[in-house]
Amino acid sequence: MFEKLVAIEPVSLVAEAEKKLHEYAKEVVLYRDIPKTREVIIERIADADAVLVSYTSQIDRFIIESCPNLRYIGMCCSLYSEESANVDIACARERGIQVRGIRDYGDRGVVEFVLYELVRLLHGYDGYKWKDTPEEITDLKAGIIGLGVTGSLIAEALQFMGADISYFSRTRKPELEHKGYTYRPLHELLENSEVVFTCLNKNVILLHEEEFKKLGSGKILFNTSIGPSHDTEALKRWLDGGNNYFVCDTRGASGDVNGEILSHERVLSPDVSAGRTRQAFGLLSEKVLDNIRLFLKSDTPLQA
Repeated sequence: MFEKLVAIEPVSLVAEAEKKLHEYAKEVVLYRDIPKTREVIIERIADADAVLVSYTSQIDRFIIESCPNLRYIGMCCSLYSEESANVDIACARERGIQVRGIRDYGDRGVVEFVLYELVRLLHGYDGYKWKDTPEEITDLKAGIIGLGVTGSLIAEALQFMGADISYFSRTRKPELEHKGYTYRPLHELLENSEVVFTCLNKNVILLHEEEFKKLGSGKILFNTSIGPSHDTEALKRWLDGGNNYFVCDTRGASGDVNGEILSHERVLSPDVSAGRTRQAFGLLSEKVLDNIRLFLKSDTPLQA
């Protein structure tokens, strides 16, 4: 059991999960606002031996070294890689602090968002229309870049609706090719797809000027990643250069700094995370609690 567990900011746990935390720590403190400075974070952690953090705050080396009692940092958000994490995992490892993140909790909401926006464009609802005549998903040439959980779910949904699925990933996936998916090198996929979906890890940018030239005009590009999968200036030129549409759920996914992308007439974005649903919060809560239980049961450090 922990002596003291602190959530330094809102971490999206459901009420039942918040109650469960008291089974794992003698004292539990849950902050409902986002700390503005490192000093505030340090003050909130104080003498705690366990911390929960979402994606909005950084726990860097200075903070970790200022909190000597820390044994455990639970990330209540996606942990794709050490490099992209908002926790200095290398520093934590040096000090014997275990860091655990979660993955794959909001994917179904993202798939629903993709289908909603795609149908809106294909059929011309709400003033957005890809082609002069309404189109079905049937026979649509769809290219998926990244076949993780989100990419695989999108591919399954589109194939069920009759789309022709091509994919590009770091490694070929023969087990998925048996389902009828076609592997294509990146540039070939961009040239041959009508709609492209980038489903990549945070901080992975694959689409630059050359890739947008291969993509060409009259296309739709979806980004389902947390951050941009593209060079933003190249995206702007692509949007201005033809009858192209770009779709993402949040400003972060667009890479938009000054509002030029989200305000573009052929960009669809509600600027609301599609993965933050009731069901996703429930799954997030289960995974956060599972990580705590695993830590408390284990005598050997778990890998981040």
